[in-house]
Amino acid sequence: MTKEELFKEIKEKESFLCVGLDTDIKKIPSHLLKEADPVFEFNKRIIDATEKFAVSYKPNIAFYEAMGPKGWESLQKTLEYIPKNCFTIADAKRGDIGNTSSLYARAFFDKSASGMSFDSITVAPYMGEDSVKPFLDFDEKWVILLALTSNPGSKDFQQLSVGDEKLYEKVLRTSSQWADSERLMYVVGATKASLLKEIRAIIPNHFLLVPGVGAQGGSLEEVAKNGMNSECGLLVNSSRGIIYASNGEDFGKTAAKEAEKLQVQMADLLNQYL
Repeated sequence: MTKEELFKEIKEKESFLCVGLDTDIKKIPSHLLKEADPVFEFNKRIIDATEKFAVSYKPNIAFYEAMGPKGWESLQKTLEYIPKNCFTIADAKRGDIGNTSSLYARAFFDKSASGMSFDSITVAPYMGEDSVKPFLDFDEKWVILLALTSNPGSKDFQQLSVGDEKLYEKVLRTSSQWADSERLMYVVGATKASLLKEIRAIIPNHFLLVPGVGAQGGSLEEVAKNGMNSECGLLVNSSRGIIYASNGEDFGKTAAKEAEKLQVQMADLLNQYL
């Protein structure tokens, strides 16, 4: 999916919602456990319930890896089920020496090799350019680079001063030379919304994947006010607040209600700032 196609989808749905499929078999409604593939059945119903309101889906790969081969099968089926007009994110947070990153990229981007072809993957920048470039070698695929995260430990490294700037600012400035805003996005946590204006001064045109709204306490209004650009430039992720809104047989309907609440707010914000 190109940047233009993503923005078109945002305008048509009046939404910049990304639904995180952090599917834990220990948390899904118990009545699904009788299904042949409970995780896929859960994801399928969540997607059916939310696709009107979401422009993106983000499976967190750890939840699937933890289940071994069955988890990979559930992940593959989930990816195939996601509507083609939705942007797909492999939230894998990979990043290693070049030849290893090439194999990670093949695993998530090369359908002929692994059976999966995500639009994008989250990547950790700590090992530098040669650990990121192999993902960018795949045409029409996106890298979503970790920049400033919501977790308390982000202060340990990301917010350290490096000369006259913070380390996350150095990551933004340096990495933005590796690819343009048609191929590169960044993760910026919603709980860091007050810093989004400064971040936008460094990367005015890139899309930002913003977790942390809802359960983690981030403000959607602050994110939009400080982070939206002329092409929206935001994918705001909600995981637990949508997919685990109910653990009963009504979980799909409840997920739809929560997704719609966010979509309505997003429509207002798009009208306000675009």
